[in-house]
Amino acid sequence: MKITIVGYSGSGKSSLARTLGNHFNINVLHLDSVHFLSNWIERDEEEEKIIVEKFLKENTSWIIDGNYSKLYFGQRMQESDIIIILLFNRFNCFFRVLNRYNKYKGKSRPDITQGCFEKLDKEFISWILYRGRNKIIRKRFYKLKLQYHHKVFIIKNQKQMNNYIRKYIVK
Repeated sequence: MKITIVGYSGSGKSSLARTLGNHFNINVLHLDSVHFLSNWIERDEEEEKIIVEKFLKENTSWIIDGNYSKLYFGQRMQESDIIIILLFNRFNCFFRVLNRYNKYKGKSRPDITQGCFEKLDKEFISWILYRGRNKIIRKRFYKLKLQYHHKVFIIKNQKQMNNYIRKYIVK
């Protein structure tokens, strides 16, 4: 089984990936942990590609969470048996990030590189509320929905997320 989880920042991609990974006993790759080195330093793009390519080759089943269009996006979508798109509204995402910040303040969360201490700054808030929802990003999700309609699940809120988990995990 191969599952890709994409969506807006703060929508719960990494949490859902962990839940699915634990349930199905499948390796999970969090693309944020590939992109960032300790202290939020961005990794070289070629090095990122090598890490993702190796993961794709070495695992017959996998879960990958994160958008990162330069990291084998097309291949990930094509190979996926399931594509989950999390399209929570901007305010839900902001409050989820705020809760995450309060939970992990001064620590690294489980789905990010150690040494990347949870932060909440103006740039990230702007990304969550506005810049991370620009026309290009919205269009990318819309194209996925059209191209892979047979394997795309769109989840827009926590109630739908709970229903998805109940239906496909808690049987």
